[in-house]
Amino acid sequence: MADRVLTPARRWAQAPIAARIAAIYIAARLATTGLLALAAMLSGPSSRYGAEAGIADFVIGWDAQWYWLVAVDGYPADLPRTEAGEVAENGWAFMPVYAYAAKIVGLPLGSWGAGALVISLVAGYFACIALHRLLHERIGSAAALWAVAFFASGPLAALFQVGYAEALFVMMLLFAIDAVQRRRYGILYVLIPLMAFTRPGILAFALFLGLHGIVRWVRRAREPLAGREIVHIIALGALATVTGFAWQAIAGIVTGDAGSYLATELAWRRAWGMGESGFVPFQGWIEAASFWFAQWGMPGWWGLIALAMLVAALVAALLFAPSVRRLGVDVRLWSASYLLYLLAVFFPQSSTFRLLMPLSPLWGAVVPRRLRYRMAVLMLCVIGQWVWIYHVYALGNTFWQVP
Repeated sequence: MADRVLTPARRWAQAPIAARIAAIYIAARLATTGLLALAAMLSGPSSRYGAEAGIADFVIGWDAQWYWLVAVDGYPADLPRTEAGEVAENGWAFMPVYAYAAKIVGLPLGSWGAGALVISLVAGYFACIALHRLLHERIGSAAALWAVAFFASGPLAALFQVGYAEALFVMMLLFAIDAVQRRRYGILYVLIPLMAFTRPGILAFALFLGLHGIVRWVRRAREPLAGREIVHIIALGALATVTGFAWQAIAGIVTGDAGSYLATELAWRRAWGMGESGFVPFQGWIEAASFWFAQWGMPGWWGLIALAMLVAALVAALLFAPSVRRLGVDVRLWSASYLLYLLAVFFPQSSTFRLLMPLSPLWGAVVPRRLRYRMAVLMLCVIGQWVWIYHVYALGNTFWQVP
């Protein structure tokens, strides 16, 4: 009798890790589908999707429309302009890998949206595989599986089922970080260009490679650093830097305007009353700190203090928090690099939550020891997912609800 009671647990433990991750991922996707269906039921006349919304409308909603437009019409050679003569929102803000991959996959399926959904779903599964691979030697296989469950069910999990490039980018990113961690640099010559033309963020990876190289040099007495590895790190850092600026150069060549890409990105800031003075690194967060606190009826300088405290707290967590430290130096270096990148180039608004998805390796730092606490974290993940879905899909109708 005891053996029969234990059989399901033993079968689970003995199943291939890919199968266990698949079971977790499928369960998470079913839960997300239910939440999206509920959001469709609650979508009303004031929502951009209307009272007759369906899940398929969400798949191709918001920025997915831009990826679809790129796949259908390509990129504009003449930048669209507002009545004031400023560069308007246009397709140059959306990179081509996901847009055209969805078009190719969607051809036999009958639509671009179907292709986009398949790519996001499949990429999400392999991102879970990569996350477990990245974490299991640091925190143990069981804890890594829980990190996968949090990742697959978290507040941003709907991105595995809509026409956004995040799932594809994060999948490649997690495999790339794992390759760096295992000193298998060769695969990065393929992954870096693909990431660079999937979504912004490869410049953060260039910084990460630079910091990784410095750490390896400092530790070379404890961990030998071969000459070929030095060559790889330098070459890959250069590749990430060049491809990180390549899209700006391509946009400039096609449109005849060297500043077309930055002007396009800043067009989205103008909806918030920002971006009029051009791009200045770190200015977005400084302006936003004052802007948001003023919106909340508080002095703007409080926002600057809050921003400084936030940065200090993040630095302290990456340097000193035991749960973060045990993830390994490369995960911490990537997290620091990407956070610095966000501070340098983005204006925080509703999309900022989505932009945190490349920090997914940090799910390994929030896995509690006790089962009941793990279940509590999982429940909070699902609740957070519903809050996000409800606001950006069921209620979404204006620029401050963009996912």
